Amino acid sequence: MSIRLRLTLLYSAILALTLLAFSTALYVAQARLTYDSIKSNLARQGDAFANPSQRFPRPPEPSTGEGAPPPRPESFTPTVPGGTLPGRWSQTRSLDGTVLARTADLGDVTLPLSHAGLTAITAQNTSGWFETATVEEQPLLIYSRSFTTPDGTTGIIQVAVPIGEREQSLATLRWILIIGCTLVIVVAFAVGWVLAGTALRPIERITHTAQTIGAEHDFSRRVQHVGPTDEVGQLAITFNAMLAELETAYRQLEQALDSQRRFVADASHELRTPLTTVRGNIELLRREPPIDPCERAEVISDTNDEVDRLIRLVNQLLVLARADAGQTLHGEPLSVKSLLEDICRQAKLLTSRNTVLCNPPEEDLVVLGDRDALKQVLLILLDNALVHTSPETTVELTTAQKDERVTISVRDTGPGIAPDVLPRIFERFYRGEVSRSGVSTGLGLAIAKELIEAQGGAISVESRLGQGSVFTVTLPRARYTL
Repeated sequence: MSIRLRLTLLYSAILALTLLAFSTALYVAQARLTYDSIKSNLARQGDAFANPSQRFPRPPEPSTGEGAPPPRPESFTPTVPGGTLPGRWSQTRSLDGTVLARTADLGDVTLPLSHAGLTAITAQNTSGWFETATVEEQPLLIYSRSFTTPDGTTGIIQVAVPIGEREQSLATLRWILIIGCTLVIVVAFAVGWVLAGTALRPIERITHTAQTIGAEHDFSRRVQHVGPTDEVGQLAITFNAMLAELETAYRQLEQALDSQRRFVADASHELRTPLTTVRGNIELLRREPPIDPCERAEVISDTNDEVDRLIRLVNQLLVLARADAGQTLHGEPLSVKSLLEDICRQAKLLTSRNTVLCNPPEEDLVVLGDRDALKQVLLILLDNALVHTSPETTVELTTAQKDERVTISVRDTGPGIAPDVLPRIFERFYRGEVSRSGVSTGLGLAIAKELIEAQGGAISVESRLGQGSVFTVTLPRARYTL
């Protein structure tokens, strides 16, 4: 059963119960009011007859004046041995049930008195007794009570009134309430069905969108909701926000998988070359008859170089794997001046054909970072600058402070990097055309980027063809000195 149908049925059931309670209360109140009014009139007539002063009224004084009304005919006031009967539909009985007198409108009709009523009256358990009966196919409400004649005899006076019209009116009211309530419930069900459908339409759109996304894997779709920001509106907004996060995560996953595929392909290519060389050299060393001793020495040296290259490549891959695993580096206060002096000493040992200039800061700046990782990054940048610059050129290492950040720059006067290569030089295994751009990034710059970002810093590059390049490392400054 759908939510729409459940809501409509619940709404209709509540409305039906409310209408039933209201209609029942209205019908019972109307019936009680009608019968209470009739009973009050009958009791008043019966009680008046039981009162001797009312049963035997004093005759009016005869009027002798001019214009006096004519005397009232005696037949107009029906009298009986016990007194004057109270109006129409009246009769008297003895205690044994014998009818003593009745009004003319009854004719030969006798007003019934049940055994229970006779017992109650004669036992004087009640001042009056009401009961209904059908006489001559006409429903009557009969009031019976005892009275006493002047000679001390006890009798029963019965007064009745037809209630057919009143029962018909109540029946009409009952059918009006039944039919009216039924129509109202039917109309309310239809209106509730439409309103529930309108209220739940955003949920249907959410369902449709979710099904479409599941089928097409298109996380760029959104639920179109233009209604109020009620519970359903909040659901649509939350669903769209979730879709935005899923889209971002899905794109990041796609990029990660694509990078992983490229990483595996490039890594396998990089590893295959030295392994192939080593295998070929081993085959040369196993050749019979043996190769020339001088050639053998060259093969062994070449094999050793390729093994060293493999070790470096594996170490670089391990660094990248740790970065991909989300391992963070422990940041601690580092003296920039001391770090640069140490790096410059090692950099001058890397080359004898280039000039390495170090310009440590005048004041001892302190940054937050990992000393070994930061040293590895700067050595990668220096090595990259030394490899791709011509002999007798200058590589300069400088520092600067900007707000709460400290920058360390490695500037060279090499051939520069082409503009179309710049956006990709920090990608793994990406190699620009050396003859055109003067840079071959491999894994070094990718490792530098990962290590700097793991310390909460950033790395950037600026370059112009023929003028050289500047790699800049930015790190957060510590709020205290060493």
